[in-house]
Amino acid sequence: MAAPIVSCRIRLIFQNVHLGLLTQCTAPSASNVYTVRHRKHWDPKFKRLRALKIAKVDLRDWNKPESEGGPTTEEVRARMKERGVLPPRPWSERPMCISCTGGVFEPYVPPEGDGKVSVVSIPGAKQKLELLEKKSKSMMAVRKIRSFDEDFEPKQFLTLAAEIYRSAHELMASRNKLKLREVVTEKAYPEILNSSHLKTIHWQLLDWIEPPRFTHARCTDVITKDNVFGQITVRFHSQQLLAIYDRFGRLMYGSETVPKDVLEYVVYEKHLSNQYGVWRLHDKIIPEWMPPPSPIPSTFVKNVSQTVDVDSGKSDSQVSVHENKDEIPALAS
Repeated sequence: MAAPIVSCRIRLIFQNVHLGLLTQCTAPSASNVYTVRHRKHWDPKFKRLRALKIAKVDLRDWNKPESEGGPTTEEVRARMKERGVLPPRPWSERPMCISCTGGVFEPYVPPEGDGKVSVVSIPGAKQKLELLEKKSKSMMAVRKIRSFDEDFEPKQFLTLAAEIYRSAHELMASRNKLKLREVVTEKAYPEILNSSHLKTIHWQLLDWIEPPRFTHARCTDVITKDNVFGQITVRFHSQQLLAIYDRFGRLMYGSETVPKDVLEYVVYEKHLSNQYGVWRLHDKIIPEWMPPPSPIPSTFVKNVSQTVDVDSGKSDSQVSVHENKDEIPALAS
């Protein structure tokens, strides 16, 4: 494209000039110079390119409904398809992570009289026979666990289970919520906090009456066949000290000096499909034949109501205790 032709016009303005013979000798008192530039394309073939510099904007209101002159459904779909925008969905999806199951699948049923019946007796021999019958499913579950964790061994797991059992109870007694999440699942965590709310717990594991025993193992898939969870039930027979105090320092359950023999069946769970999954305490199995625990004494508010004798004009105070146990206990006055 050729450079445009620039024409310059210079005009000199002389002010205060005297006409006469000395006109040529006199210098102008002031001079002003003006420069005027004219740009114009001399070649008309670039006229279309110059017109393309101006883009027309569609100022249509796309937020108006179709009844008020807005776009139709087909026009909105075509415009979104043109811009590569996905259409909105009538439902809202949120990411969800299933890190544990909601319960115990195929829970182990402890035999009645376990821990008290001798192996030599007839009930003890029947218990051993039933355990052998259920052992085949547990071995299949152990083989499934080894397909995800090659280093898994039931004997080594018992040592890890005992450490998790001890640390979970110690963290519950010390109210360490952050570290408690590392050793218990999301199902057991709110249950532990609810049971220990407004209570002071003193717990100590003294000795093992019997070594921990591997009793039950199961595997299952959740939603998809690739999402596999594993659960192992371990039998603990130990001697412990447990004392629970309410928020006023009154003993609610147990003793700090008298040990007690405890037989428990604890369920551990692991997300096998997750390569960073770990074994955590999931639940405890309470058999139906176990006697119910002794009731825990509670503290309630004393309500003092005034009763006025109409004949004598004297007022007597009566003390009534709330029978609603859902109320928040408070120190009696």
